[in-house]
Amino acid sequence: MKRYRVTDGKDFTLAKWDPADTSAFAGGKADARAALAKMTARLDELQEKFYADNRHKLLVVLQGTDTSGKGGAIRRVFEGVNPAGVDVTAFKAPTETELAHDFLWRVHPHAPGNGQIAIFDRSHYEDVLIVRVHDLVPPKRWRTRYANIRNFEKMLADEGTTILKFFLHISKDEQAERLRARLDDPTKHWKFRIGDLEERKLWDDYQDAYQEAIRRTAATHAPWFIVPANRKWYRDLVICQTLVDTLEGLDLRYPEAVDDLSGVVVE
Repeated sequence: MKRYRVTDGKDFTLAKWDPADTSAFAGGKADARAALAKMTARLDELQEKFYADNRHKLLVVLQGTDTSGKGGAIRRVFEGVNPAGVDVTAFKAPTETELAHDFLWRVHPHAPGNGQIAIFDRSHYEDVLIVRVHDLVPPKRWRTRYANIRNFEKMLADEGTTILKFFLHISKDEQAERLRARLDDPTKHWKFRIGDLEERKLWDDYQDAYQEAIRRTAATHAPWFIVPANRKWYRDLVICQTLVDTLEGLDLRYPEAVDDLSGVVVE
């Protein structure tokens, strides 16, 4: 998955990344399902050891435009994990109380502790994305937030948190297809808001905002992964494989028994 990893955003240009790419998997959709089943089973094993080991922390950030599949990726990739060791936070529009504090105030309490995987469905990056596109605060204010985000993530990394940031990259045409699918399926009407169409008109502005956010915050200790997400099955494979690779690289181990168990017999 190194092909999708960005650790230096100096020359990053989002237009160079193909949202329809499936080059890292030779099979098709049917084969991908079997591959993902094996991969999620492996992730389940690793997460159980990660939880028991209790020495590491993992933060997973999922960002992307509407319909890019953040919720779907969480459901499919993490379907077999122990919920005791995984916490999902969806960052929606901030409350009045949250707005009365600094923009990281509502985020920090959800950072992972030892043995925990924290998943952010949207995140602190909203404060340099939607805030920028809709001009919710003066430019002078949101521009300072890139440095604050870098410092925040560096602090988490210095304290032992492994950080993985995924940008779910879809095309404008693919978004249109997914919005039409929501309209055509009554069971998905609850997902559709008329405001989604107004947001879609701002597509180019959002692409510029994502590009600069990635450019300004990509780092070795907090890499971005530009996930081709036009194909949902491929999106899930890329995310799951990255998680498996990361956990396998942490030298996880089960802790020793608290008591001497030699000679213990359960009658």
